[in-house]
Amino acid sequence: MTMLDKQEGKSLHAPEGKITAPTVIWPEGWIQVKVPVPFSLKWVNSYLIPEEAGYTLIDPGLRTDEAIEVWNEALIKHNLQWTDMTRILLTHQHPDHYGLAGYVQERSGAPVFMTRGAHAYAVRLWGEGSDFSTVLQSLYEEHGMPGELREAIGENLETFVDMVSPQPEVTYFDAGSHIEIGGLSWLLIDAPGHAKGQLCFYQKERKWMVCGDQVLPHITPNVSVVPGEDGDPLKAFLDSLQELGLFEVKLAFPGHRDPFTDFEGRITELQQHHMRRLDRMAAMLAEEPRTAYGMCEVLFGSRLNGNAHQLRFAMSETLAHLVYLERRGRITSEISEGVRRFAAVTL
Repeated sequence: MTMLDKQEGKSLHAPEGKITAPTVIWPEGWIQVKVPVPFSLKWVNSYLIPEEAGYTLIDPGLRTDEAIEVWNEALIKHNLQWTDMTRILLTHQHPDHYGLAGYVQERSGAPVFMTRGAHAYAVRLWGEGSDFSTVLQSLYEEHGMPGELREAIGENLETFVDMVSPQPEVTYFDAGSHIEIGGLSWLLIDAPGHAKGQLCFYQKERKWMVCGDQVLPHITPNVSVVPGEDGDPLKAFLDSLQELGLFEVKLAFPGHRDPFTDFEGRITELQQHHMRRLDRMAAMLAEEPRTAYGMCEVLFGSRLNGNAHQLRFAMSETLAHLVYLERRGRITSEISEGVRRFAAVTL
């Protein structure tokens, strides 16, 4: 199978044998492409939406050889070329959604749209001279994570540079505005907490929601403290869920797993999940003070110490819950010998 650049004016050639790209056709001709990722999530959803001319592409996926192979097979399967992509929309900036944007842009010539906040994060992490890894490791040091684990996380972060390269030239769009997709008007909704600057897209007449990673079926979106981003990410996430629950949704198109119908019910489940976790953490701290890393080990298991990618998610999510509890006066913290420990507030 061969992919040739758009500039060469040549097309894809089908390989011998069966095309196996995992795609699903949804109403209105939407094509769900399950783009593989080398993590426990298995795949990220990309969506191709037919327009009067060409297709809008939502979230192309992470740049890996396997992902590119799946995309090549998907294009052949549906009799498409990269040049049929006339626009690339990104729900948010996480690499499994953003990583192939520049690659596809080079081959299609299509503009890439994302929010200013999401783009600023991408530049901060993968732009020239980024110090994000150093800052993150310093945060984890304050919260009790051993040095060898911090270093492994730093090394893991560096591996993502190739998986988001080349980075795209970006056009901004903003929450609160409307955009036409597939001949219909969609409202862009700010959806923070999982990713600052993330958007959900809502179509009022169809009652469809493209929800990125904000509301996922069967799995809980990661909510993390990100150094340099002020605020309370879990509160932002819970407030966003409250807002999204006001929309009538008949079909939701998530970033992971398959499209689903019980959008309101899933929001309730996510809210209850975080309330249970907060109560459990507060109860644990009533028994004894702990560092965030010590809390993370109890919540997620020490087995994550051998998986730097998952450990980073678990540690930053633990911090998000501790921030939430501390800001509401349920726990307190203090630094001793350079390490911060949390304890329950006793009445």
